[in-house]
Amino acid sequence: MRATPLPETMLEATFDPTGLALDTGKTVGKGVNVRHGTILTLEDINVSFDGFKALNALNMSVRKGELRCLIGPNGAGKTTALDIICGKVKPSAGTVSFDGTALQDLEEYEIARAGVGRKFQVPSVFRELSVSENLDVARARRTSVLGNLRWSVGNSGREDIERLAELVGLTEQLDRPAAYLSHGQTQWLEIGMLVAQDAELILMDEPTAGMTAQETRKTAELFARLKGKHTLIVVEHDMGFVKAIGDVISVMHMGQMLAEGTAAEVEAHPEVRRAYLGSGGISHA
Repeated sequence: MRATPLPETMLEATFDPTGLALDTGKTVGKGVNVRHGTILTLEDINVSFDGFKALNALNMSVRKGELRCLIGPNGAGKTTALDIICGKVKPSAGTVSFDGTALQDLEEYEIARAGVGRKFQVPSVFRELSVSENLDVARARRTSVLGNLRWSVGNSGREDIERLAELVGLTEQLDRPAAYLSHGQTQWLEIGMLVAQDAELILMDEPTAGMTAQETRKTAELFARLKGKHTLIVVEHDMGFVKAIGDVISVMHMGQMLAEGTAAEVEAHPEVRRAYLGSGGISHA
């Protein structure tokens, strides 16, 4: 089953020139024109676990620089879709293409080297090391020659670290051990480590879970800075956050792509309302 096609207006431009706003009404950053070529394609992906079909002929295409949100009820296949992209799970059928490279037969480390980074629900940082040291470790893992040149030419290692810390909002925490960061700060540190590793595609599963309202707002601001330079796919249940950040929202149901579009478009889609959102609309999902 293929998702309902985007209307022509959606294909023409998927950015908000006025900026993105959370429920607080605060603008969190200018929209980014993501009218680039397709960087990621999932075609007819099937995955089964003990007879349960987790993904059923899933199809999805993501443009370079886009911020794509995946939503759907529990068990819809959202996390499994991320698992397929990063190589944690192998499809029984179908193809995954990232920037011209077929991923479905590659190992996880090979996919990471190709430029795909994954952030899981539980942050993976070195708690005994400082923010600066964590970012430095991540830089050392960078495998892209061009990435190494971009970060190194004309800059000392410390300047690289300071630039990364500023990007993720941790400038004042550079010398603080990761164990003493707040939950939100720890999440931002892990995102900074993925950027340091030169990940072109960043996959994130429930990045705002457990965050305060202020941390959620700052995370939206961070994503606004990242998109365009990186391609982001975010699985998220906080629908206020999804509406604030998403260029395109993809709705999954029973392992398939049900519909794609802006928040308003998927909110109005009758099949989406029946399968997931209910009569209250997307804000009540």
